[in-house]
Amino acid sequence: MKNFLFLSPNFPTNYWMFCRELKQNGLTVLGIGDQPYDELLPELKESLDEYYKVSSLENYDEVYRGVAFLIFKHGPIDWLESNNEYWLERDAKLRTAFHITSGFQTSDMPRIKFKSKMKKYYQKAGIPTARFHMVDDWLGCKSFTDAVGYPVVVKPDNGVGASHTYKLSNDDELAFFLNTRDTSVSYIMEEFVHAEVNSYDAIIDQNGRPIFETGNVTPMSIMDIVNEADNSIYYIVKELPDDIINAGRATVKSFGVKSRFVHFEFFRLTEDQEGLGKKGDVVALEVNMRPCGGFTPDMINFAHSTNVYKIWADMIAFGHSTMPVGQHAYCAFAGRRDGKNFVYSHDELMKRYASQMRMEGRIPDALADAMGNQMYLAVFPTKEEMDAFYEDVLLCR
Repeated sequence: MKNFLFLSPNFPTNYWMFCRELKQNGLTVLGIGDQPYDELLPELKESLDEYYKVSSLENYDEVYRGVAFLIFKHGPIDWLESNNEYWLERDAKLRTAFHITSGFQTSDMPRIKFKSKMKKYYQKAGIPTARFHMVDDWLGCKSFTDAVGYPVVVKPDNGVGASHTYKLSNDDELAFFLNTRDTSVSYIMEEFVHAEVNSYDAIIDQNGRPIFETGNVTPMSIMDIVNEADNSIYYIVKELPDDIINAGRATVKSFGVKSRFVHFEFFRLTEDQEGLGKKGDVVALEVNMRPCGGFTPDMINFAHSTNVYKIWADMIAFGHSTMPVGQHAYCAFAGRRDGKNFVYSHDELMKRYASQMRMEGRIPDALADAMGNQMYLAVFPTKEEMDAFYEDVLLCR
């Protein structure tokens, strides 16, 4: 029986389902987290063979001791994962320290965590990338903006989500950013890409082959949603376009991905852009070596009548999965922001879309900046029906 150590199995809250499927596949499932055991979801408790509580997952020494204790009690750890962007570097450091070879090591982190270093691997895959400049001083940044034109986007080179990401539209905004930025953070500056975000979401086996593929579309800029406290929408596609499949598979090969659930983001140009391509072309954005965040795994299940928690756990346990994929549809996410005067109340929406609604609820505070405060997940056979749903959910007086 193999030992699987899941770091932070309690967050996001739906991740207990990864643990359930691992246990049902015969693995010993161990957890390390900072939530008291008595406060864990009953379903998570049932899915764990043992849980080791730490006062803070940020305390590496304490987590290290927890891993050592679980190894002493249960034997060598075969797998260690959090499936969480925030902990990818912690996962790799622990794998390296305890010689757990089934995932990325510390030496792998630069190419999968630093946006500037990802570009070489995208280019190796034949996928164009936006021009960039590592933020230094006024003269260096001004030389870059003179070359590419405004607006430009600045963001932490090693960052999670869209936090501390800004669009600069003129010299004054550039000067303000340079004068107020956190100088301890390394920022990357990129030319602005006129596009919507299309993703490649896949479960990759131990040989680097996809055993499940889908994707989502984000018509709105996550950067703008965060900075302007706006509503949030994105949706799982009914059918994944061939160009995203090809770009995703090429990226998997270039980055050497094996035995992972991945979320790769691409731009799809909404207009011709010199140096990048024609309207509709695919341009690289960034790789995320974990599932798409929040409740996206559930949305994928709803869209494709399947269970990606099980497909992933089957990949871990057996190297493949026989989990069927059923009827395909669009699954829409709508995140409402508190304080807006919406035309339709919650109860009216629930009644109007009773047959299409699959999930609703409050979004955890840790995810609310990018996703809104109140979410609705609904399934539709056509894009026209989905667009009508978005109009009803987000319509304000």
